[in-house]
Amino acid sequence: MVTFRQRCGLNYPRRRMGPKKKAGGGKKKKKDAPGKDIGILSALSTQEMTKEQLEQQVLQLREELKKEQEERNYFQLERDKIHTFWEITRKQLEEKRAEMRNKDKEMEDAEERHQVEIKVYKQKVKHLLFEQQNSLAEVQIDATVKMKVAEEKYRENEVQLRKHLNRRKLQMKEQEMASSDVVKNVKMKHTETMSHLRDDFNRQVSEIETKYKEKMHQLQEELKLQRKTDLHELEENKNGQINSLVKCHEKSFSDMKNYYNDITLNNLSVINTLKEQLQKSKKHEERMEREMLDLNVQKRQVVDRLEKAQGELVELRKDLENYTKDKRLLANNKVRIKVLEAEKKELKWEMEVLEQRFDKVEEERDELRGHFVTTLNEVQQCSNLQSIVLERKLAALETTLEKKDAQLDKVLSTCNLAPEDVTVVTQKVEDVLDYKNGAIKQLQFELARACKAHNDLLRAYKEKLAAQGLPQVCRRLGIIEVDYFGLHTVRNRSRIPSCWINLRNRLLPQLGSGWSGGVFRLHFKVKFFVEPHFLLQESTRWD
Repeated sequence: MVTFRQRCGLNYPRRRMGPKKKAGGGKKKKKDAPGKDIGILSALSTQEMTKEQLEQQVLQLREELKKEQEERNYFQLERDKIHTFWEITRKQLEEKRAEMRNKDKEMEDAEERHQVEIKVYKQKVKHLLFEQQNSLAEVQIDATVKMKVAEEKYRENEVQLRKHLNRRKLQMKEQEMASSDVVKNVKMKHTETMSHLRDDFNRQVSEIETKYKEKMHQLQEELKLQRKTDLHELEENKNGQINSLVKCHEKSFSDMKNYYNDITLNNLSVINTLKEQLQKSKKHEERMEREMLDLNVQKRQVVDRLEKAQGELVELRKDLENYTKDKRLLANNKVRIKVLEAEKKELKWEMEVLEQRFDKVEEERDELRGHFVTTLNEVQQCSNLQSIVLERKLAALETTLEKKDAQLDKVLSTCNLAPEDVTVVTQKVEDVLDYKNGAIKQLQFELARACKAHNDLLRAYKEKLAAQGLPQVCRRLGIIEVDYFGLHTVRNRSRIPSCWINLRNRLLPQLGSGWSGGVFRLHFKVKFFVEPHFLLQESTRWD
C-alpha cells in the first residue's frame, strides 16, 4: 500500500500510534505491539483485512495526512524565504557588477594618463643623456691634456731618480770596501780564539787522564789491602774455633777411657757400689750426649759461618771481575776519546767550509742590499707621485662635480619641471652618487683586507721558519738569525733581507684582477732546507 509520504518522495521516519483501548463491558482483548500491527497491515491487502484492522489503518492514515499537511506548510514557508533571499542577492550582484565596470573604466583612463606621462619623461631623459654625453666628451679632453702633462713630469722625475741611483751606487761601493776590512779583522780574531780553545781543551784532557789514572791506582791498592786483612781475620777466627773443639773432644775421650779402665781393674766385690756409680755414669753419659748435641749445634754454626765466609770470598772475586771490567771500560773510553778527536777534526773542516759559504752569503747580501735600497727609494717616490696625481685628480673631479651641479640646476630651471619631477631627478642623481661612494668604500675595504693578508702571510712565514727549526740551528752556529723579513747576519745587525716570500700565489687572488695594473709588483720566493748552508735565495724582481 503506497502512502502519501511515499508519493511526495519524503522519506522522514514515520511516527506510529500506540494501541487504543476499547471502552465497553467487561472483556478486554489483548492486542499485539504497534510494530507488529504495522507489519501485518502492510503485508495484508484491503480485502483480506478485517473491519477493526481497516478502522485502525484509517486512523493512522488520517494522522499521517495531518502531519504531512503541517510539513507542507513548513516547507512552503522555507521556500518563500529562500526565494526572497535569492532576489536580494541577485540585485546585490548586479550592483557589484556595475561598480566593477566603473572601476575598469577608471583604470583604463589612469593607464592612458600614465602612458602620456611616461612619454614626457622619456623625452626629458633623452635631453639629459645628450647633455651628459657632451659633458663627458669635454671631461675626456681635459683628462688627456692632464695625462700628457703628468707624463712629462714623470719623465723628468725618472731622469732625476737615475742620477740619484748612480750616486747611491758609488756610496755603496765605498761602504763595501770599508766592510771588507772589518771582515778580515773579525776572521783574525776568530782564528785566535779557536787556537786558544783548542789548547785549553787539550790541556784539560791531559789533566783528566792523569787524575783518573792516579785514582785508579790508589783504588787498586786499597782493595788489595782490604782483601788481605779480611782473609787473615777469617783464618784466625776459624783456627781458634777448630782448636777449642779438638780440646773438648780429647777431654771427653780421656774421661771415658779412665772410667772403663777403673771398671775392669776394680774388684767384683764392689759391684754393688759400682752400680751406684754406673747410675751416676749413665747420668753423666746422658749429660755428655746433651753436650755432644750442643757441640753439633755449635759445629753447624761454625759451618754456616764458613759458608758465609766462602760467599764473601765469591763476592770479593766478583769485585775483582768488576775491577777488570772497569779497566776494560777505561780502555774503551780512551778509544772513544780518539774517535771524538777525529770527529772534532771533521767538524773543524765543516766549520771552515761553512765559513767559506758564509763569505759567499755575505757577498750576495751586499748585492741584495744595494738592490733593495734602490728599489725601496723607487717605491717611495712612485707612491709619492701616485698620491700627488690622485690628489690632483680629486681636485679636478670636485671642480667638475661643481660644474655638473650648476649645469643640472640650469637644466632643471630651463625645463620648467614640476617640483615633484625635480625631486625625482635629484633623488636619482643622489642614488648614483651613493652607489659610487659605496664602490669606493668597497675598494678601500679590499685594500685593507689585502694589507691584512700581507701581514698575516709575514707572520705565517715566521711561524713556518720556527716550526722547521731554522732559528735554533742558525743561533747555535752563530751565523745567521731570523726576522720577519728574512735572514740576517749576526755580525752585521743591518735589517737588509736576504730571503723573500712568494706572495704572488696567495696575495694577488685576494686583491683581484685589477690590482696587477698598479705602478709596481713585487715577486718573492723562499725555499726551506734542513741545513742553513743549503739556503737558496733570489733577488727581488720589479715589473
